[in-house]
Parts: sequence; structure tokens; C-alpha cells
Amino acid sequence: MPYVLLAAAIAAEVAGTTAMKYSDGFTKLWPSLGTLLGYAIAFTLLAQTLKSMSVGTAYAIWAGVGTAAIAAIGMVFLGEAATVAKIAGIALVIAGVVLLNVGGAH
Repeated sequence: MPYVLLAAAIAAEVAGTTAMKYSDGFTKLWPSLGTLLGYAIAFTLLAQTLKSMSVGTAYAIWAGVGTAAIAAIGMVFLGEAATVAKIAGIALVIAGVVLLNVGGAH
């Protein structure tokens, strides 16, 4: 169950961050409200996840997957450049999350 909550927290954070892009510096009402709602849901679900998962593991997954997802969304849907450096960075973030989880299992 904690991984389901964590996945939902990541989805809410990604939705909130995507809405933030469209808020135009919080000058547009609906995207601004979407940002606030997304982050409120994300932090609430992350807090629930931390009841049964270590903070290091949960935060590494939440931050890493969220970062990689937002970077990919930017490149695929928002017209941001898909450079070798950005793709390598995403791969390194994912590798870091995996390494933290493998290291934490022992």
C-alpha cells in the first residue's frame, strides 16, 4: 500500500508542477489553483506514505521519479530541447534512486 500512495503522491506533484508551467507566474487562476491542489495532495499522500516507509527511500523515489517525469514532460510535450545532457541527467537521477534503494535494502 505505501507504494500505491507514493505513486499517487508523485502523480499529484507532477500534475501540480505541470499546472505551474501554465499558471504564468500565478497570474492565471485555474492553473494556479491546480498547482496548489496538486502540491497539497502530493504532500498529504507523501506524509501518509512516511507512516510505513523510511523517509530516505520514500523521498528518493518521490523526488527522483518526479524530477525525471517533469523533465521528460518538458521535452516531449512542452517543446523543451531534448539534449544528450538532459537525457543523461534523467538516466543519472533514475540510477541514483535505484542505487539508494538497493543500498538501503541491506
